[in-house]
Amino acid sequence: MNLDDVLHLLPRAGAPTPLYIHLHGVGASALQMTPVADRFAQAWPQAAHLMPDGFEATDLAPRGRQWFSALAVTEANRPSRVRVVLPELADFVREAQAATGVAAPATALVGFSQGAIVALEFAQAYPGLIGRVVAICGRYATLPEVAPAAVVHLVHGKEDHVVPARHSVDAAARLIALGADVTADVVPGVGHEPHPALLDAAIGHLQTFLPRRVWAEAIADAPLMATRADSRNLDRPVAGPAANDPG
Repeated sequence: MNLDDVLHLLPRAGAPTPLYIHLHGVGASALQMTPVADRFAQAWPQAAHLMPDGFEATDLAPRGRQWFSALAVTEANRPSRVRVVLPELADFVREAQAATGVAAPATALVGFSQGAIVALEFAQAYPGLIGRVVAICGRYATLPEVAPAAVVHLVHGKEDHVVPARHSVDAAARLIALGADVTADVVPGVGHEPHPALLDAAIGHLQTFLPRRVWAEAIADAPLMATRADSRNLDRPVAGPAANDPG
Protein backbone atom coordinates (compact mmCIF):
# COMPACT_ATOMS: atom_id res chain seq x y z
CA MET A 1 0.00 0.00 0.00
CA ASN A 2 1.16 3.51 -0.83
CA LEU A 3 -0.12 5.65 2.01
CA ASP A 4 -0.11 8.67 -0.31
CA ASP A 5 -3.06 7.07 -2.11
CA VAL A 6 -5.18 7.12 1.07
CA LEU A 7 -6.28 10.17 3.02
CA HIS A 8 -4.26 9.97 6.21
CA LEU A 9 -2.79 11.60 9.29
CA LEU A 10 0.60 10.34 10.46
CA PRO A 11 2.88 11.31 13.37
CA ARG A 12 5.55 13.87 12.57
CA ALA A 13 8.33 11.53 13.61
CA GLY A 14 8.81 7.98 14.77
CA ALA A 15 6.93 4.77 14.16
CA PRO A 16 3.15 5.13 14.38
CA THR A 17 1.00 3.29 16.91
CA PRO A 18 -1.85 2.59 17.25
CA LEU A 19 -3.57 2.40 13.83
CA TYR A 20 -7.06 3.83 13.36
CA ILE A 21 -8.98 3.17 10.15
CA HIS A 22 -11.96 5.52 9.84
CA LEU A 23 -14.95 4.38 7.75
CA HIS A 24 -17.48 6.96 6.53
CA GLY A 25 -21.23 6.70 6.04
CA VAL A 26 -23.18 5.96 2.88
CA GLY A 27 -23.08 8.62 0.17
CA ALA A 28 -20.11 10.38 1.78
CA SER A 29 -16.35 10.13 1.32
CA ALA A 30 -13.12 9.91 3.26
CA LEU A 31 -13.27 13.68 3.84
CA GLN A 32 -16.32 13.21 6.08
CA MET A 33 -14.13 11.40 8.58
CA THR A 34 -11.38 14.04 8.84
CA PRO A 35 -13.02 15.76 11.86
CA VAL A 36 -13.20 12.36 13.55
CA ALA A 37 -9.58 11.57 12.72
CA ASP A 38 -8.50 15.05 13.86
CA ARG A 39 -10.18 14.54 17.25
CA PHE A 40 -8.60 11.10 17.65
CA ALA A 41 -5.23 12.50 16.60
CA GLN A 42 -5.43 15.02 19.43
CA ALA A 43 -5.73 12.11 21.86
CA TRP A 44 -3.15 9.93 20.06
CA PRO A 45 -0.70 12.15 18.17
CA GLN A 46 1.62 9.18 17.58
CA ALA A 47 -1.12 7.14 15.91
CA ALA A 48 -1.67 6.51 12.21
CA HIS A 49 -5.12 7.52 10.98
CA LEU A 50 -6.27 6.25 7.58
CA MET A 51 -9.49 7.37 5.91
CA PRO A 52 -10.31 5.23 2.88
CA ASP A 53 -13.14 5.94 0.47
CA GLY A 54 -15.92 3.40 0.22
CA PHE A 55 -15.06 0.78 -2.36
CA GLU A 56 -17.93 1.61 -4.74
CA ALA A 57 -19.90 4.61 -5.94
CA THR A 58 -23.14 5.21 -4.08
CA ASP A 59 -26.34 4.27 -5.84
CA LEU A 60 -28.46 6.70 -3.82
CA ALA A 61 -26.95 10.06 -4.85
CA PRO A 62 -25.11 11.72 -7.75
CA ARG A 63 -21.82 11.68 -5.84
CA GLY A 64 -20.25 9.90 -2.90
CA ARG A 65 -19.14 6.41 -1.99
CA GLN A 66 -20.60 3.45 -0.17
CA TRP A 67 -19.43 0.21 1.44
CA PHE A 68 -22.52 -1.68 0.31
CA SER A 69 -25.71 -0.81 -1.49
CA ALA A 70 -28.44 0.78 0.60
CA LEU A 71 -30.91 0.76 -2.30
CA ALA A 72 -34.04 -1.09 -1.14
CA VAL A 73 -32.08 -2.44 1.82
CA THR A 74 -34.02 -4.60 4.27
CA GLU A 75 -33.36 -6.54 7.44
CA ALA A 76 -33.29 -9.67 5.29
CA ASN A 77 -30.80 -8.55 2.62
CA ARG A 78 -28.51 -6.30 4.67
CA PRO A 79 -26.33 -9.10 6.11
CA SER A 80 -25.48 -10.58 2.70
CA ARG A 81 -24.66 -7.15 1.30
CA VAL A 82 -22.28 -6.45 4.15
CA ARG A 83 -20.55 -9.82 3.79
CA VAL A 84 -19.61 -9.04 0.19
CA VAL A 85 -17.40 -6.06 1.14
CA LEU A 86 -15.62 -7.65 4.12
CA PRO A 87 -12.88 -9.56 2.21
CA GLU A 88 -11.80 -6.40 0.39
CA LEU A 89 -11.76 -4.49 3.67
CA ALA A 90 -9.69 -7.28 5.23
CA ASP A 91 -7.13 -6.89 2.45
CA PHE A 92 -7.05 -3.15 3.12
CA VAL A 93 -6.56 -3.66 6.86
CA ARG A 94 -3.70 -6.10 6.31
CA GLU A 95 -2.02 -3.76 3.83
CA ALA A 96 -2.44 -0.83 6.23
CA GLN A 97 -0.87 -2.82 9.05
CA ALA A 98 2.05 -3.77 6.82
CA ALA A 99 2.52 -0.19 5.60
CA THR A 100 2.45 1.32 9.10
CA GLY A 101 4.11 -1.52 10.99
CA VAL A 102 1.22 -1.66 13.47
CA ALA A 103 0.11 -5.10 14.66
CA ALA A 104 -3.47 -6.36 14.79
CA PRO A 105 -4.05 -5.82 18.55
CA ALA A 106 -3.21 -2.12 18.14
CA THR A 107 -5.52 -1.68 15.13
CA ALA A 108 -9.00 -0.21 15.47
CA LEU A 109 -11.85 0.39 13.05
CA VAL A 110 -13.80 3.59 13.69
CA GLY A 111 -17.02 3.64 11.70
CA PHE A 112 -19.89 6.09 11.35
CA SER A 113 -23.37 4.93 10.26
CA GLN A 114 -22.85 2.49 7.37
CA GLY A 115 -19.15 2.46 8.19
CA ALA A 116 -20.07 1.37 11.73
CA ILE A 117 -22.18 -1.50 10.41
CA VAL A 118 -19.24 -2.70 8.34
CA ALA A 119 -16.81 -2.30 11.26
CA LEU A 120 -19.00 -4.30 13.65
CA GLU A 121 -19.54 -7.12 11.18
CA PHE A 122 -15.84 -7.11 10.28
CA ALA A 123 -14.91 -7.85 13.88
CA GLN A 124 -17.19 -10.89 13.80
CA ALA A 125 -15.92 -12.18 10.46
CA TYR A 126 -12.19 -11.61 11.09
CA PRO A 127 -11.44 -12.28 14.77
CA GLY A 128 -7.89 -11.35 15.67
CA LEU A 129 -7.32 -8.98 12.76
CA ILE A 130 -8.23 -5.88 14.79
CA GLY A 131 -8.17 -5.05 18.49
CA ARG A 132 -11.04 -2.58 18.85
CA VAL A 133 -14.14 -1.25 17.12
CA VAL A 134 -15.75 2.15 17.61
CA ALA A 135 -19.27 2.20 16.20
CA ILE A 136 -20.73 5.72 15.93
CA CYS A 137 -24.49 5.76 15.30
CA GLY A 138 -24.33 2.25 13.91
CA ARG A 139 -25.77 -1.21 14.34
CA TYR A 140 -25.11 -4.86 13.59
CA ALA A 141 -26.51 -6.25 10.38
CA THR A 142 -27.27 -9.32 12.49
CA LEU A 143 -26.85 -9.44 16.25
CA PRO A 144 -23.89 -11.73 16.99
CA GLU A 145 -24.14 -15.27 18.30
CA VAL A 146 -20.47 -15.39 19.35
CA ALA A 147 -18.53 -12.82 21.36
CA PRO A 148 -16.10 -10.85 19.20
CA ALA A 149 -12.41 -11.02 19.99
CA ALA A 150 -12.20 -7.25 19.60
CA VAL A 151 -13.32 -4.77 22.25
CA VAL A 152 -16.46 -2.96 21.04
CA HIS A 153 -17.29 0.65 21.88
CA LEU A 154 -20.80 1.77 20.94
CA VAL A 155 -21.73 5.47 20.93
CA HIS A 156 -25.08 6.77 19.75
CA GLY A 157 -27.17 9.92 19.75
CA LYS A 158 -30.45 9.48 21.58
CA GLU A 159 -32.23 11.61 18.94
CA ASP A 160 -30.90 9.57 16.02
CA HIS A 161 -33.85 8.98 13.67
CA VAL A 162 -31.79 7.38 10.89
CA VAL A 163 -30.32 4.50 12.89
CA PRO A 164 -32.26 4.54 16.18
CA ALA A 165 -30.23 4.32 19.38
CA ARG A 166 -32.08 1.14 20.40
CA HIS A 167 -29.78 -0.73 18.02
CA SER A 168 -26.77 0.12 20.18
CA VAL A 169 -28.71 -0.71 23.34
CA ASP A 170 -29.74 -4.09 21.93
CA ALA A 171 -26.19 -4.76 20.72
CA ALA A 172 -24.72 -3.94 24.12
CA ALA A 173 -27.19 -6.26 25.86
CA ARG A 174 -26.34 -9.10 23.47
CA LEU A 175 -22.59 -8.59 23.79
CA ILE A 176 -22.77 -8.51 27.58
CA ALA A 177 -24.77 -11.74 27.54
CA LEU A 178 -22.08 -13.32 25.34
CA GLY A 179 -19.34 -12.23 27.75
CA ALA A 180 -17.79 -9.75 25.31
CA ASP A 181 -15.84 -6.62 26.18
CA VAL A 182 -18.16 -3.73 25.37
CA THR A 183 -18.97 -0.18 26.38
CA ALA A 184 -22.08 1.74 25.31
CA ASP A 185 -23.08 5.39 25.54
CA VAL A 186 -26.35 6.98 24.41
CA VAL A 187 -26.04 10.77 24.52
CA PRO A 188 -29.20 12.94 24.84
CA GLY A 189 -29.66 15.82 22.44
CA VAL A 190 -27.53 14.27 19.70
CA GLY A 191 -28.83 12.96 16.39
CA HIS A 192 -27.27 11.02 13.52
CA GLU A 193 -23.84 12.61 13.36
CA PRO A 194 -20.27 12.05 14.59
CA HIS A 195 -20.92 14.63 17.30
CA PRO A 196 -17.99 15.73 19.51
CA ALA A 197 -19.81 14.37 22.57
CA LEU A 198 -19.91 10.92 20.98
CA LEU A 199 -16.25 11.10 19.99
CA ASP A 200 -15.25 12.19 23.49
CA ALA A 201 -17.19 9.30 25.02
CA ALA A 202 -15.51 6.80 22.71
CA ILE A 203 -12.05 8.24 23.29
CA GLY A 204 -12.57 8.15 27.04
CA HIS A 205 -13.35 4.43 26.91
CA LEU A 206 -10.47 3.72 24.55
CA GLN A 207 -8.14 5.37 27.03
CA THR A 208 -9.50 3.80 30.21
CA PHE A 209 -11.45 0.60 29.54
CA LEU A 210 -9.58 -2.52 30.63
CA PRO A 211 -10.66 -5.63 28.68
CA ARG A 212 -11.57 -8.54 30.93
CA ARG A 213 -8.98 -10.79 29.30
CA VAL A 214 -6.27 -8.29 30.26
CA TRP A 215 -7.61 -8.20 33.82
CA ALA A 216 -7.76 -12.00 33.90
CA GLU A 217 -4.14 -12.23 32.76
CA ALA A 218 -3.11 -9.70 35.40
CA ILE A 219 -4.91 -11.64 38.12
CA ALA A 220 -3.39 -14.91 36.94
CA ASP A 221 0.12 -13.43 37.13
CA ALA A 222 -0.41 -11.78 40.52
CA PRO A 223 0.91 -13.51 43.66
CA LEU A 224 -1.72 -14.99 45.94
CA MET A 225 -2.38 -12.82 48.98
CA ALA A 226 -4.51 -13.39 52.06
CA THR A 227 -7.69 -11.34 51.71
CA ARG A 228 -9.64 -12.20 54.89
CA ALA A 229 -9.81 -9.48 57.51
CA ASP A 230 -10.32 -10.37 61.17
CA SER A 231 -11.66 -7.91 63.75
CA ARG A 232 -9.07 -9.18 66.21
CA ASN A 233 -6.17 -7.80 64.17
CA LEU A 234 -7.67 -4.56 62.84
CA ASP A 235 -5.76 -2.57 65.49
CA ARG A 236 -2.43 -4.02 64.43
CA PRO A 237 -0.18 -1.95 62.15
CA VAL A 238 -0.11 -2.98 58.52
CA ALA A 239 3.30 -3.84 57.15
CA GLY A 240 4.49 -1.26 54.65
CA PRO A 241 7.63 0.32 53.18
CA ALA A 242 10.29 1.65 55.46
CA ALA A 243 10.28 5.38 56.19
CA ASN A 244 13.21 5.95 53.85
CA ASP A 245 11.75 3.80 51.05
CA PRO A 246 10.99 6.12 48.09
CA GLY A 247 8.51 3.65 46.65
